[in-house]
Amino acid sequence: MVQRERIIDTFVSLVRIDSESGYERDIVDDVCGRFRCLGLDVIEDESAERTGHEAGNVIATWHATPGYEHVPTLLFAVHLDTVTPGRGIQPIVGDDDIIRSDGTTILGSDDKAGVAAWIEAVTSMIEDGERHGRVQLVCTVGEERGLIGAQALDRAMLHGTYGFALDSEGRVGSVCIGGPSQAKIVATIRGVAAHAGCHPEDGVSAITIAARAIARLPWGRIDAQTTANVGRIEGGGPTNVVVDHVIVHAEARSHDAHKLESVLDAMRTVFAQEAALEGGTASVDAQIPYAAYVLADDEDVVVLAKEAFASMGIQSALFVSGGGSDAHVFNHMGIPTVNLGIGYEAIHTTQEHIRIDDLIASAHAVQAIVRTAVHRSTQ
Repeated sequence: MVQRERIIDTFVSLVRIDSESGYERDIVDDVCGRFRCLGLDVIEDESAERTGHEAGNVIATWHATPGYEHVPTLLFAVHLDTVTPGRGIQPIVGDDDIIRSDGTTILGSDDKAGVAAWIEAVTSMIEDGERHGRVQLVCTVGEERGLIGAQALDRAMLHGTYGFALDSEGRVGSVCIGGPSQAKIVATIRGVAAHAGCHPEDGVSAITIAARAIARLPWGRIDAQTTANVGRIEGGGPTNVVVDHVIVHAEARSHDAHKLESVLDAMRTVFAQEAALEGGTASVDAQIPYAAYVLADDEDVVVLAKEAFASMGIQSALFVSGGGSDAHVFNHMGIPTVNLGIGYEAIHTTQEHIRIDDLIASAHAVQAIVRTAVHRSTQ
């Protein structure tokens, strides 16, 4: 039976461990210890050599109950890193049954709520002697830096027939069945330096080029499938110098590959045009760290999730997200994966919080999925 106080204690202890993306050593050591105490096989992979992070991904395997090896292997996925500010988190369990930080940091429920829910689900099933098929939990690093931990995984180590990421917005019962491609964009603009007071006419301002290009391009919500955003502009110096070098960091996302390429083409064209008009140069480099995916409503993994939630008395709500998750990577590895809502709110802000009821319901959802897989295979 899922225990309320135990799952709260697990979650609170996890979020107190500093694990900003890139610095996951302590949280990796902690969860490896927890998994070994449960009797699971635990591997930390060698991805740190490729990602440059302190630690690698963790793969924990809960072997099938004897006689249930025929049940399809289920892969659950969570990530161990957090965004900033995520050091010295002080979780507060409120009288309203909501867990928050003290307001100076994020809470870290993205995605330590998923970790805590899975640990409690499996702990209580082991205590109750429940029969189950093989289950893998993949705990990735570097998710918040563009899914780099998941992308560094060795596919041969993953045995899931179906995948369930525990890392989505929405209340328990929300099932994300698709996400967009993302393009990371770096526009480099070069002008000509000159003294801004004595000879400004001899200079070409890279800032002016960048500003005019940014003003011409559409940003924000471009259409129902496509968005774009400027995140950072780097460059500048003393006010008495015409700036000759600026870098613009931006992104674009779309569920349609042709629309995404159209946005990128527009950026290349506009930056080049504005640079030429001023007598400078511009180059736009675009990388696509992850590609779009979408699952059909009748895909087996989607049906399994819906049946599991129905067994809990919950009506599933299918949706397509505008964000990225490790589910992108697993789907492109050939493991059909949905991303499940676990109830966290206001993530990536100091107002982040989660209801205790959603934390508990997420543990029940993991158990329902495991039980449903067994039930489907023994009918």
